[in-house]
Amino acid sequence: MSLRFLDFLSRSSPMDSKSVVDMIEASSGAHFSGFHMNGLQRTVAAEQPSTSSPDNMHKQPFVIGVAGGAASGKTTVCDMIIQQLHDQRVVLVNQDSFYHNLSEEELTRVHEYNFDHPDAFDTGKLLSSMEKLKHMQAVDIPNYDFKSYKNNVFPARRVNPSDVIILEGILIFHDPRVRDLMNMKIFVDTDADVRLARRIRRDTVEKGRDIGAVLDQYSKFVKPAFDDFILPTKKYADIIIPRGGDNHVAVDLIVQHIRTKLGQHDLCKIYPNLYVIQSTFQIRGMHTLIRDSQTTKHDFVFYADRLIRLVVEHGLGHLPFTEKQVITPTGSVYTGVDFCKRLCGVSVIRSGESMENALRACCKGIKIGKILIHREGDNGQQVLNTRQFPLSFCPSLLIFVTSSICGIQLIYEKLPTDIADRHVLLLDPILGTGNSAVQAISLLIRKGVPESNIIFLNLISAPQGVHVVCKAFPRIKIVTSEIDIGLNEDFRVVPGMGEFGDRYFGTDDDEQQVVLAPPQ
Repeated sequence: MSLRFLDFLSRSSPMDSKSVVDMIEASSGAHFSGFHMNGLQRTVAAEQPSTSSPDNMHKQPFVIGVAGGAASGKTTVCDMIIQQLHDQRVVLVNQDSFYHNLSEEELTRVHEYNFDHPDAFDTGKLLSSMEKLKHMQAVDIPNYDFKSYKNNVFPARRVNPSDVIILEGILIFHDPRVRDLMNMKIFVDTDADVRLARRIRRDTVEKGRDIGAVLDQYSKFVKPAFDDFILPTKKYADIIIPRGGDNHVAVDLIVQHIRTKLGQHDLCKIYPNLYVIQSTFQIRGMHTLIRDSQTTKHDFVFYADRLIRLVVEHGLGHLPFTEKQVITPTGSVYTGVDFCKRLCGVSVIRSGESMENALRACCKGIKIGKILIHREGDNGQQVLNTRQFPLSFCPSLLIFVTSSICGIQLIYEKLPTDIADRHVLLLDPILGTGNSAVQAISLLIRKGVPESNIIFLNLISAPQGVHVVCKAFPRIKIVTSEIDIGLNEDFRVVPGMGEFGDRYFGTDDDEQQVVLAPPQ
């Protein structure tokens, strides 16, 4: 190697890493699918939990909040939802159960007490009870007595963990801490005159109150509280039901949506941009085979390719389409759709390259770019795996390249020049900590690709990685075939399937590695 060439490499900045890579390719013919980094980036990994807690392994209940003015029909809507979800475990929690006990002084002026004000409720106790139910723990709900205005007159109601929790009350959307507990927020919107008529009938007939006292309370407390505290929370609702329980169509649609959500993974309830393909015995069987440590390389590749093809097809289904009419051989007109034309794939070297064949089989002539992400080794050293470099490759050249790129994360990228105008399918079979995915997506965005135009395809995902990617990029789509339990102390996905690239390409862990200490 000439001194002039070594001098050029030593003066190359991190931004020149692409030109260095090009020289390596030209001088040695190295195939960069073998340019493999082991270990994990410490700066981000340190922030990730090492394992999933037992609580995270439980199935989280689906929490529905139903708010609205007094006598708007909230209870009727809740009853209709519960009746239609008869095959699910559903519990109803009323905000009315969490009224504060009135003091002796307040009892002497009970008619002056505003039961429609947020301060009338023990929100702290409500939060504590809901948190326990969300963590699948039984809880005792107070049984508030509206004659003595105490919650200790009758025994508390034991509520057990359930698939669906419905929280109903006039002010459940007022406190953001309570709102954050909900997967779905419903506001029952009923005309004020209808609500007043219902309240008069309920309080005079059922409670035996004087109509004058009912109207006085309505004008003094109920209506002002609705205008000041309840109506402003309508903006937080996901669904607004006009006419309350009379709107059967709305309730039917809500129940249908709840059933769909109950069949999804818990993370899909949190992140609407996460899609897990529907599991079947065929898919579970293929996962069983590729996760088995005794499966041969031939079988691993065969069944991994089948799963990858399913994920790719599902991902393509999220692309935009245009309507198109064609003439069939019978002379008839068929109205269908036309595929998205501006499309490309980007594989994260090396494991992501295993998904390229499936993408090419689905999209004829598709352009595919490549990204190589640098990650630090477990001991903080820079690690390069030389398993696919040719034997004639010069070690001193490898050392120089490594030194020139220390401290950066992107080593190599080769993308279509017009990638900013395309929809991108990002390929990486394992989503672990999410570090590499974040770096790859960040690069695509810097290249001008709109976040909403990126679809990230992988076979298995760890919850930690899903959280990282979805929080950083809420407008991309993630398509996966299964979500695993989490990460172990070595930041590997468990139960996982091992080192995917090694198993797919047939490389071993005991091949030569070049280990360099980080620059001082």
